[in-house]
Parts: sequence; C-alpha cells; structure tokens
Amino acid sequence: MEKIDTLKLLNVINRLEIGPANVQKRRIIAPYKVIQNGETDSLNLEYSFEEDVFDPDDKMSINLANIITAQVALNYGLFCDEIIFYGIFDKVDQKFINDMAANTAREIFVKKFLEHNPFLQSEATAIPPVKLDRYLQAKLVFNTETPLYEVDKSFNRDVDRSRCAILSSGGKDSLLSYSLMKELGYETHPIFINESGRHWFTALNAYRYFRNNYPETARVWTNSDRIFSWMLRHLPFVRKDFARLRSDEYPIRLWTVAVFLFGALPLLQKRGIGRIIIGDEYDTTRRLSHRGITHYGGLYDQSRYFDNALTHYFARKKWNIHQFSIIRSLSEMLIEKILAKRYPEHQKYQMSCHAAHIQGEHVYPCGYCEKCRRIVGMLTAMRVDPRHCGYTQQQIDNCLDTIAKKGVYQESAGAQHLYFLLKTRGLINVKKNIQPHHEIMKIRIDPERSPIDEIPQELRKSLFEIFVQYAEGSLIKEERGWKDFDILSSPELS
Repeated sequence: MEKIDTLKLLNVINRLEIGPANVQKRRIIAPYKVIQNGETDSLNLEYSFEEDVFDPDDKMSINLANIITAQVALNYGLFCDEIIFYGIFDKVDQKFINDMAANTAREIFVKKFLEHNPFLQSEATAIPPVKLDRYLQAKLVFNTETPLYEVDKSFNRDVDRSRCAILSSGGKDSLLSYSLMKELGYETHPIFINESGRHWFTALNAYRYFRNNYPETARVWTNSDRIFSWMLRHLPFVRKDFARLRSDEYPIRLWTVAVFLFGALPLLQKRGIGRIIIGDEYDTTRRLSHRGITHYGGLYDQSRYFDNALTHYFARKKWNIHQFSIIRSLSEMLIEKILAKRYPEHQKYQMSCHAAHIQGEHVYPCGYCEKCRRIVGMLTAMRVDPRHCGYTQQQIDNCLDTIAKKGVYQESAGAQHLYFLLKTRGLINVKKNIQPHHEIMKIRIDPERSPIDEIPQELRKSLFEIFVQYAEGSLIKEERGWKDFDILSSPELS
C-alpha cells in the first residue's frame, strides 16, 4: 500500500514505445511513441554522422542503432506502466537496459522528488520518502529477434588500445583529457556530440578549433534534447513553463552521458578505437543515503561505477572497449590549473556556460550563471586571466562579486578553499571565517573514488609525473583519513 500511495502520482504514462531504428549509412531514426489517457503522441529521435558508420543490411549495425536510440528512454521507468523496445536486442543488451533503468529510477526518485526541484508543481513537491527494493515501475518489454552474432560465438571485434576517443564538450575536463593523451603520443580522437539546441553553443568554439587543427575530430548530431523536452510535456507534475526557468539542473533526467556516449560508439567501432576517456574528476563518485535510500548523488553516469559498468558491458558484447577517466584523482580546481598553465592554447576555447551566446563567429559566456562565476573564480584564484577564454572585465568583476553573495556549487571543501584563496588576495569580501582545505590542490588517491589501478598501467607514470608538477603534494585515503603519500614512489606506477 505504501508503494502505491507514494508512487501512484508519478505513474502517468500507460506505454512508451521506442523503435525500431531506421538505419542508414550516416543516420539513424527511431520513433518515440507515448500512449497516455487513450491518446498517442510521437516524435522521432535522430542521430546523424559526417561519415559512413553503419551498414543498413548488417544485424550488428542494426543492433547498435537500437541500443543507441534506447538510452533516452531509461529516464522514464519511474513514470510508465510499460516500455516496449522494438528492434534487435540481445540478452546482454536487455540485462544492461534493465539494470540501468532500475538504477536511474531510484536516482530520479531521490534527486528529483525527495530533494528540492524548482520544476515540480502540485502534489509532486511533497512526495514522502519510501524505502523500496525497486523503484522501476515500468515493465520493460523487448520485441526483438535474436542477433546473428549471439549465435556466432566466435565474434570478437578487433580494436587498437593505442587509439583513444575523448567524449568532448568544450569543458575543462575533456580539454585536459585530450591535451594529456595527445602529449603522451596517443592517437586521440575528440568526438563532439552536437545537440540540436543551445547546449551546442558550449562546445562550438572548441569544436571549430579542433576540427581545423586535428583531423581525428568528429561530430555527431542528435535531437535528444528535443525528445527530453517533449517527454516533459507528458509529465503533469512538471511545470508548463519549465523552459523559462533558469537552473543548472535538468528538470527530470539523470541518464544523460550515456545518450551521448552511445552516440559516439559507431565512430569508435569504425575507427578501431579501443579506449574511450570520460573527463570526470574526484567528486563525481559518491555513495550516499537519503533517509535510508542509497543513491549516487545523481552523478552515477559520471562515476567510476558507470565506467566499470560500461567496460563490463562492452566486454560482454565483445566490443573490447575500455572506458575510464584519467583525472579522477584531481579536484575541479586542480584540473583548471593544469589546463590553464600547461595547455593555454586549448584552455582558450574552454566554455562551461549553458547560457552562452554567439557574436559573429565566436561564442561568448553569459558571465552571470553559477558555472561562469565558478570558472572565473577558479581561474582568478590560479592567477590566470579569465579574459583568455572570453570573459570581459565587467563579467569578471560581476562573477567575483556574486561568488561572495551566492557561492558556487562544487564539493564543499573545494568551494571553501576557493573562497579562502580569493579572500586571502582581497578579491572577495566574506565576513565569516573561512578555513583552507589544502587537500583540494593535491592528488588524492582514494580506493573507492580514485584508485590508481583504474588508469591503464602504461599511462600511470607519465600522467602522475605531469600532475605532480602542478599539485601541492599527494595524499592517500586510509581509515583514519588522508595521509601524505609519494605518488611517484608507488609500486602501482611501475
């Protein structure tokens, strides 16, 4: 009874149908169909590529296309009676989709309904917490045929581990990941995912620079953002004016990175790339509890748990792709410092503002949002001029003034250390006592969040030799807390 009373309000869609995908050499199209209150509404999800990546007559291509177009739907298992996937899905795909849909339903219940969400209205703003074994309300149905290679056990895709793809966005994390792998001599492919809306502005400066200077650069276009907005209109507990609200959070979805990552896979398979690198830092791997409900802080798809789950899935599919981050031992501020100090030619094109605007041939940040004040604050604290990546002096002054009033959204210790650095230099006026957190500027090896062995062995020594040039030391997490640690003497580097 408790489950019915608590979740009934959210169970508003009778059936969501996806696919089958129409596969072309450079394009895939899959219908999304909502059956709700006796009416049917539909919209096509599309991905397009700038080179041939699919064979429309090959079952493996068809299977991959259907997996790609299924990812958006994993955000809606909390709201549907039934989700039907049409197309080719093998047993490995079905288990992965079931597991990730169940995890995402729990994450969305906690982060979007039990915590404050400005996009909600009416009774949805006061849903009580309830501890359940499973929050996935939808029955997942796969209307599928057996893929040819599920019968052919000899299938095994050849890849080259010296080739790596960087899931690129124009942000500091992907820019630093690219710069590091390029410096280490690896064939590095920056792959940009071009959403159809304004979010593409964030990546546009970096994409144009990379396209003109690095031939491995690729772009994938998708209208997934339109599908997300369209789905919100079918959720009566979401405010009708959601598009007008300014927020650094999405209204409902939390399974987002996979929508982009799977869109990059056709390029990895065509180019024989064996590694995909995601730019995720130290504080994106979390295990938390909200009134007894365990969750990942809404950051599962940026955590090392996500990397491990995807690598395991790719192995079971015999695609042999290894997914990982090379910067998990670094804080957001240390990432910014290394990028700005070592690779200023790439930091110049950094953009983290989602309210950016185009002037002429260039995209400029708004200078008012939380992400802008965070970037300006960190660059200023590192004694790097924010004008280098497009901020005006007026925007810089505004951001520093706003930091003192509104703060920034990052790990608590990182925010405190940023305030401390800026206050010490007389750049912000904060009356309360601010304590430094020097661990923020150190390499942090944490067995749970950032173990050394998450990075392939042949990369470790070279990467940490670069990191120590900019860090203020290194630490290792033990039962009693952080302990000083000589990272370059660790046997795990050899």
